[in-house]
Amino acid sequence: MVTDVMEGVIPVTFCVADNIYINQGNFCMIGVKNTDGLNSFQTGKIVVEPIIEVNDLAKKYSKKSDRYAIENLNLEVLPGQLFGLVGPDGAGKTTTLRILSTVMEQTSGEAFVTGFDVRTQAGQVRPYIGYMPQYFSLYPDLSVLENLNFFANINGVKKDVKSKRIERMLEFTRLERFQDRRAGKLSGGMKKKLALACALIHDPKVLILDEPSTGVDPVSRRELWAMLAEVVNDGVTVLVSTPYMDEAERCHHVGILNNGKILVSGTPKELEAYLPCEMIEVKARPRKAMRRIVDNTKGVHKWRPVGDRLRVSVIPGYPAKKLIKSLKKQFKEEQLDCRILRQVKPTMEDVFVYMVQNGVSSEVMNDE
Repeated sequence: MVTDVMEGVIPVTFCVADNIYINQGNFCMIGVKNTDGLNSFQTGKIVVEPIIEVNDLAKKYSKKSDRYAIENLNLEVLPGQLFGLVGPDGAGKTTTLRILSTVMEQTSGEAFVTGFDVRTQAGQVRPYIGYMPQYFSLYPDLSVLENLNFFANINGVKKDVKSKRIERMLEFTRLERFQDRRAGKLSGGMKKKLALACALIHDPKVLILDEPSTGVDPVSRRELWAMLAEVVNDGVTVLVSTPYMDEAERCHHVGILNNGKILVSGTPKELEAYLPCEMIEVKARPRKAMRRIVDNTKGVHKWRPVGDRLRVSVIPGYPAKKLIKSLKKQFKEEQLDCRILRQVKPTMEDVFVYMVQNGVSSEVMNDE
């Protein structure tokens, strides 16, 4: 059994055995197949169904076009999970989240949230979800307090608990001092916190966030994720989309989305294990000469710049040590100042770049 604390933010425990997942050490769920054909997880007499289930979901914006925003998309999110939907711009993240939030209808396929069909039972889904869109969508002329009060009312928060709930959200987001400030006058980070508070005001079971940290400073971004950790620890299921790989590594489970399809889904550690090639990190000067040598050296699959370094993927099956030895020899012959030349562990970003560039799925990677 391995315990992983993600930067002191979200404690998660995983069992090494196949198909076993422990969320925050509360219970152990073993994957089984029920007689009704549905995927579920059970331990003893406890059976936990996915709180979000998506089957062959597809969305096409124009009847005249053959292009799908998402196509044959399948997804499962368990109760209490922090699930990260990762993909580049245009991958279909926002479309997926809007459908699950009942903001728009799919072209085909089905999706269930808390057991209700998002298309035919949208009215029953909405009380159980909180949705935070990518762009600021609150009322800029209303104060922080007025926005919270408004969203509490439209979400049916009872009068006897509304004031306590608003007070809790102000404290949770640290916006007490700014409750009388107009929302339009808040900083980018504060706007995100207010949007999060409004999405949580009615105490939903599921929180759906579309790139919540985009456009905010690093400090606000970290604070936002610390808040999400608290939300998950309170038992809320969180589905969040993000283009940032470091945020994906904070999630319990990650799905990589590209061109409207899920390429692979799993824990961050499982996805890193999917990568079929070894990785090398290189830093040398002059940079132009370094890139030329790397680009023409046998054994190099692909490389990309990361700051002042190169992240190099080795051709599957080619020994990384042999490639390092070859690069070292060439750098010495051309008198390059080599500062870093070492094999490194793969990251989520390495997996993401490899899968998107090569258009492969988990099945293909497993076959390799």
